[in-house]
Amino acid sequence: MRPSRYKAIYGGRGSAKSHFFAECMVANAAANKGFRAVCIREVQKSLKESAKRLLEDKINILGLANRFDILNDSIKTPGNGIVIFQGMQDHTAESIKSLEGFNVAWVEEAQTLSAKSLELLRPTIRAPGSEIWFSWNPTNENDPVDQFFRGLTPPDNAIIRKINYDQNRFFPNELEEERSHDYEHAPDRYSHIWEGMYEPMAVGAIWDRANIHAHRRTEAPEMGRILVSIDPAISAEAGSDEHGIIVAGLGMEGRGYVLDDCSRRGTPKEWATSAIAAYDEWDADAIVIERNQGGDMCRHTLETIRPGIRIIEVVATRGKHVRAEPISSLYSQGRISHVGTFPELEAQMVRMTSAGYEGDGSPDRVDALVWNFTELFPKMVKRPRPTIDYRDEVQGSWMG
Repeated sequence: MRPSRYKAIYGGRGSAKSHFFAECMVANAAANKGFRAVCIREVQKSLKESAKRLLEDKINILGLANRFDILNDSIKTPGNGIVIFQGMQDHTAESIKSLEGFNVAWVEEAQTLSAKSLELLRPTIRAPGSEIWFSWNPTNENDPVDQFFRGLTPPDNAIIRKINYDQNRFFPNELEEERSHDYEHAPDRYSHIWEGMYEPMAVGAIWDRANIHAHRRTEAPEMGRILVSIDPAISAEAGSDEHGIIVAGLGMEGRGYVLDDCSRRGTPKEWATSAIAAYDEWDADAIVIERNQGGDMCRHTLETIRPGIRIIEVVATRGKHVRAEPISSLYSQGRISHVGTFPELEAQMVRMTSAGYEGDGSPDRVDALVWNFTELFPKMVKRPRPTIDYRDEVQGSWMG
C-alpha cells in the first residue's frame, strides 16, 4: 500500500484487518532502523487487550525473531527503535507529547475512539512521513472515526478501504463454520459482525446510541457522590455471564455520570476484588448490591476482603426492563453522560427494549448501571402510590 498520512480499514470479523497492519508494522520496523510506533486503543487496562501478542507472532512467522527484542511491555526494533502499547483514555495534552517523534500510530478497535482522543492524536504524530493507521468494525455512524473518514469531508491524504471475510484469501474453515452459524441463527447481528455494517439497535430499544453520543463527555466535573454497583452472575464457570461492575456518580450540578466499567468474569473473590479496587480508585462512597440476587453472599464476599466497607442493598421488585425504563428516561432528558466510551455496556443498552432484553446472555452491565442510578436518583425511580377508591373502604357503600 502506498504511503499516506492516514490508512483506514474497516469491515467485519475475519477480514484480516489487524493481521494486515501487524505485518505492515513488523515489515516497516525491519526495513527502517530506529522505527518507532505506538499501538493504541481508547481503553487498555492490560497488555492482553493490545496487539502485542499478534506482533510477536508475526515477528516469528516472518523469521525475524533475531532482529527484535521482545520485552514485557514493549518490543525493541532494529536500530534502537521501539513499539509501545497505550490507551488513549489515559493521555492528556501534556502526556501525549511523548509520541511526537513516532513514525506510526496504529489505532485498534477505532470505533471506540473518543472525539477528544482523535483530536489529541492527529497533531501529535508529526514526524516527517509519519502515518496514522485505523482498523475497526463500525458500530454507529456517529462514532468519531466514522465521522472523520466516512463523513461528508474525509481527509484528502487518506486511503480508506472496506474489507470483509470474502476478501481474505486465508479465511479459515473454523471461521467459516462460525459465519455460517450466525447467518442461519443470528440474522439480525450477521451484517454487523461479518459485513461491517453498523450495529443494529433492537426494535423498541429504550436507549438510543445517538443520544448516548450526544451527551458524552471527555472529563468528569467535580463529583458530589460516587457509587460502585455490582450485578454478579449466578455462576463463575468459563461460559458464565459476566459480573456487572459499574462506577457512576452525581456531579455537583446534579447530573449523572458513568465513570468506569470494570465488569469481568471470574470467581466471587475476583469480582469482589475488582469492585473494591474500583471503590478505592474512585474514592467511592459505597458499593451497591442487589439484596435478592445472592445478597448475603455478596456482602460476605466483600466484607471478607474489606471488613467494614459501606454496602447499600437494593431489592428487585420488578423485571429488568421495567427497572431500566426510568433510568433510560434520564438519558432521554439529557441528565446522564458517559465519561469516555464503554462499548460493551452501550451494546447491551441498545438491546434493552420495553419488552425485555434482546441480546445474548444476561445484561449484567446494564443491570449494574440501573442499580447505580436507581440509588443516585431515588425520586426519579420511586414507584407511584396506588390510587385508592375509598368507596370500597366502607361496608355498605352505595354499591353495596
